[in-house]
Amino acid sequence: MKGTPQTLKSPRQMLWGVARKYPFKIILSVVLGFAGGLFSGISTALIVPILLSLLGQDQVMRDGPQILQILLSPFDQIAEPYRLVVMAVSVILVIILKNASGYFNGLASTVLSRSLTSDLQEQGLRLILEVDLDFFANSRIGDIMNRLGGEMSRATNAITGLIKLGVTVSTILVFLGLLLSISWQLTIATTILLPSSALLSQFLMRRAKEFSRAQSLINSAYSGGLVELLGGMRLVKATGNENREYRRFLDFIRQREQIEFQSRMNSSLVGPMAEVINITILFILVLLSRTLFQDQISSLSAVMVTYLVLLSRLLPYISQLNSVRNQLAQASSPVEVVYDMLRRDNKSFMTNGTLPFQDLRQGIDFKRLSFTYPRTDEPVLRDITLSLPKGTTLALVGASGAGKSTLADLLPRFYDPSDGAILIDGKDLREFDIASVRKAMGIVSQDTFLFNHTIRYNIAYGRPDASDEEILMAARRANAYEFIVRMPAGLDTTIGDRGVMLSGGQRQRLAIARALVQDPEILILDEATSALDTVSERLVQQAIDELSRDRTTLVIAHRLSTVQKADQIAVMEKGRVIELGTHLELLAKGGSYSNLCSLQFSDSKPPMVAQEETITAQQRQMSQVSYEFRSNLNTMLGFLTLLSDDLVESEEERQELTDKVYESTETLLRSLEKMESAQEEQERTQPVISQRG
Repeated sequence: MKGTPQTLKSPRQMLWGVARKYPFKIILSVVLGFAGGLFSGISTALIVPILLSLLGQDQVMRDGPQILQILLSPFDQIAEPYRLVVMAVSVILVIILKNASGYFNGLASTVLSRSLTSDLQEQGLRLILEVDLDFFANSRIGDIMNRLGGEMSRATNAITGLIKLGVTVSTILVFLGLLLSISWQLTIATTILLPSSALLSQFLMRRAKEFSRAQSLINSAYSGGLVELLGGMRLVKATGNENREYRRFLDFIRQREQIEFQSRMNSSLVGPMAEVINITILFILVLLSRTLFQDQISSLSAVMVTYLVLLSRLLPYISQLNSVRNQLAQASSPVEVVYDMLRRDNKSFMTNGTLPFQDLRQGIDFKRLSFTYPRTDEPVLRDITLSLPKGTTLALVGASGAGKSTLADLLPRFYDPSDGAILIDGKDLREFDIASVRKAMGIVSQDTFLFNHTIRYNIAYGRPDASDEEILMAARRANAYEFIVRMPAGLDTTIGDRGVMLSGGQRQRLAIARALVQDPEILILDEATSALDTVSERLVQQAIDELSRDRTTLVIAHRLSTVQKADQIAVMEKGRVIELGTHLELLAKGGSYSNLCSLQFSDSKPPMVAQEETITAQQRQMSQVSYEFRSNLNTMLGFLTLLSDDLVESEEERQELTDKVYESTETLLRSLEKMESAQEEQERTQPVISQRG
């Protein structure tokens, strides 16, 4: 996807840009189509002499039109008994060539149409992968799918229709040349009469355009609504709105059916009405011929038979011309829709830097950042300055709408700041190649996206060449290994659309495993545990702690318990940073962060009081753990004394005492772990009391 495609200025330029990529296929289609028309005209002109000869009208042929004399001249040197046979064989060969040309022309047109559709779809796919996220925020997924599918296929009918139009016109010109050589008077009369059919078809063309536009609108509405319905099926069922949605989409289906029926009825009128008009024209021409050739009555039959046979073969091409025009009219609306889809001047694209990102040496700096979303006037971020040194963790906290997620979205350049800059090792983020920067980042968010594919595919998505050993190791570190091995096919288990077969905690742990396999230098955690239950949160938080170890991490969290160990905590409000410091520093200030802690940890108690109560509870826990440790130690020592003094009566009793010693040892080890955890927690919270004093 390198390079910037040329900006499209009009639908015509879009079609030309696609068509010129396939000159050989277009030329082949045109040549084969013209050859079919030429062979059709020659075979038709030769049929008349054969028929007249079979009817014993050779003299009439010698007095017939000059064009017939020219076409028959190659057969003059053939002996009389064989001439008719050779002429018949020649006509059959020409008809075979005509049909062969038509057959291969159909194949060439199909290949061309598929190539054009594929080309447009490739352009559309490249565009949606390059365009900024703002495009998707203002577009419905169903509309995009409809444009990439049906509308692009219909738009290519404009190019194939133009080719058919050129071929049909050239074929008509061949027949007109033959007709003029027979009788220019009748041909002029025909030329005057035939436009009446064209006038009628023009009215039908305008209606075809209207139906095509309506069809595009209803298809877009139906596709967009259907994608939303499938995505929100849980909500539909939860609110009991199945019948309501059924009626809504039933209206879509019936409207689309009605429009398609009206369009088909309009198209079907073209042929029958043209045929009626054409037959009427034939009768008029017969009457005119009796007047024009009344002094050549001997050759009238040859002239009229030849002329009418040629004209009868011409009229279907006239009808085909009207059908092609109808096809072009129906393609006009899809062409406009696809043109609007592929335009780049009305969409925003991220400019790419040239500097490859290799590794983080110093850190990341947010310098006086401000940001306003496109098509809005109110800034979301205002003059933010923060520093994230390498290997440290910066946590963003604050109420919903404070701008935390927006600030995080600027780091992987989902958007560029309106003012200010993000510096990586002192260099503007915009100078780096986007792909190289993003590959060095791991993002775990609340709304985890998983593909409807295997567990292996989802974990290795950031690094497709990862081995099974690396995938399983990442799964263990993310606390995901246990539930993966219980799956029916292990790593090869398909997890459904967006991971519907997994719980929220399992999806989050897969996302963390995916980040571990990718092994990013920079980590962005966007409320990764906010929607989980207590058990899942604990497992996910352990996985996050493993993932964050020795990485440069930006954390967004509503639950302040998950960010207390951060090196810095930035409190945001209305797009600004209002407080900055460590957990203990911010508690000591007694400001916004302290208030948030009091709300979350102590049911509106002052944070210092809550902290003291926590320490008292920890002391009680330490005393209890210490008592359990001493009791278990005494019991184990008693068992060991019995064994060492050989005070057991049997081997079975010795084995029983040995097992009890092992059990007591395990209990002691667990007590020691509890004591260490309680001691660490007490040491972490004790400084608050000191600061208060």
